[in-house]
Amino acid sequence: MRSKFSLRRQFLAGVLGASLASLAIAGSVNATESGVVHEVKIHKFKFVPDSLEVSLGDQIKWINMDIAPHTATAKDKTWNSGRLKVDESYVLEVTADMATNYFCRFHPNMKATLTIK
Repeated sequence: MRSKFSLRRQFLAGVLGASLASLAIAGSVNATESGVVHEVKIHKFKFVPDSLEVSLGDQIKWINMDIAPHTATAKDKTWNSGRLKVDESYVLEVTADMATNYFCRFHPNMKATLTIK
């Protein structure tokens, strides 16, 4: 027969594991001193998520998970990640005047948007 302590520990471990798993599925959002870091995965020739709500001072981190190279490039070309190979990333801080529509220069059908709140 298990003790109450052992059952409680097993229950808490299950709850913690489920919570961590749901965060991993939902995508990463990390807090920093200057704001939040939002992760956008480039996967299967898509930006995931393809629509993101951000605040001034937040950072956006694009991570290429495809074998093919990609970019995250503002529609008006005011910001550009440059060529991202597999597992490479690019971080950009959100500013009031930044372009909010972006695409991949190598694959122009890959498009996404930012909403600055």
